[in-house]
Amino acid sequence: MLKQIQADMKQAMKAGDKKQVSTLRMLIAAIKNESINQRRELSEEETVTVINREIKQRRNAIAEFKKGGRDDLAAENEQEIAILERYLPEQLSDEELAAIVRQAVKEVNAASLRDMGKVMGRVMPQVKGKADGTRVQAAVKEILQ
Repeated sequence: MLKQIQADMKQAMKAGDKKQVSTLRMLIAAIKNESINQRRELSEEETVTVINREIKQRRNAIAEFKKGGRDDLAAENEQEIAILERYLPEQLSDEELAAIVRQAVKEVNAASLRDMGKVMGRVMPQVKGKADGTRVQAAVKEILQ
């Protein structure tokens, strides 16, 4: 996946797409930093985790920028998220996610929102990279209520 990102960055450089080049440079740096921390090459799953972390940082930044009235910076971060999301696996639909959550509820015998942690613990490894944690949390709450 890193090779694909690097190839896409070269193509963006040739096309003169400064926003994409800067976003992909940042992503490559984040992947390489994580690789250095791990002292090995990252697997596809670990690379997806890094991408998700970068997207989450931008979503948090967007919320802060909007609070501060900086819609221009929020829009920049939204563009970066759109670029980063291209490298994520296809996201689960709401129906697929609900089916996984229902199965997890049955497996852990969850009866109320008190069991949310058990259900989340069962669901998150199954949907890693395919569904955002906030979406999973919302689905679990909806089914357990």
